[in-house]
Amino acid sequence: MIRRLCIFGVGLIGGSLARALRKAGAVEEIVGCSRRVEHLEEAQRLGVIDRFDTDPASAVAGADMVVVAVPLGAVRPVLEALRPGLAEEAVITDVGSAKGSVVADVRAVFGTMPPNFVPGHPIAGTEQSGVAASFPELFEHRRVILTPVAETAPEALGRVRDMWVRTGAEVVEMSVALHDEVLAATSHLPHLLAFGLVDSLARLQEHREVFRFAAGGFRDFTRIASSDPVMWRDICLANRDAVLQMLDRFTADLAEMRAAIEAGDGQALLACFQRAKQARDEHVVGREE
Repeated sequence: MIRRLCIFGVGLIGGSLARALRKAGAVEEIVGCSRRVEHLEEAQRLGVIDRFDTDPASAVAGADMVVVAVPLGAVRPVLEALRPGLAEEAVITDVGSAKGSVVADVRAVFGTMPPNFVPGHPIAGTEQSGVAASFPELFEHRRVILTPVAETAPEALGRVRDMWVRTGAEVVEMSVALHDEVLAATSHLPHLLAFGLVDSLARLQEHREVFRFAAGGFRDFTRIASSDPVMWRDICLANRDAVLQMLDRFTADLAEMRAAIEAGDGQALLACFQRAKQARDEHVVGREE
């Protein structure tokens, strides 16, 4: 049982975590913290948090579990601000989509990796943002990746694992480096492509007609371009090396497809499309809701 949970950033992820833990009866009190009072007031009005504080050191006082659910660019200043009020026994974790940058921020703020810090990342979300979009079932049957480092205390790791299990999630562990490589390929690159495609079409002179006749496939492919731009800017910059590696590989593959079209090479196109269909049918279809 979590006695006092403090969440920094009560948006879709932070708010859904609060709702899920409350629904599971796994938390006694939930404290929210953010720079914007109106967001915290909304979270309290919706019953997501019990109370709030805009001062990080004050908000974290007495908390035995602290979750940092802010954009990656805000992680370091949040850690710096909450550190003076953090109890020695408090467990702290995060939900960032790039773990290398979070670990670097933690080491920079604390001078070392505190044993009670457990880097984490729930592989869940929607294209919506904000606490009003949060719901308690967000993490059910979804994976949460924990990336403990050498200094991570087993007890802290166990407490964070138990917290996520109580939300209905499947918890797995992997290294920081592997996490960032995998997420660059499966999440960060797709978001880049969706944002880039919509932006390219929006800048066409006849973009109104283009969007008017967009069919279901376009809507499905570009749905994630409605995600929070600030969050995804931070993710791409925080995981820059892995994202650039995947972007370079995809750019080379796209150039091969262009060359095949230019040359009228239907066999090369067909081979590419067949490989893609087989891979998706094998690894993705059946896992979709």
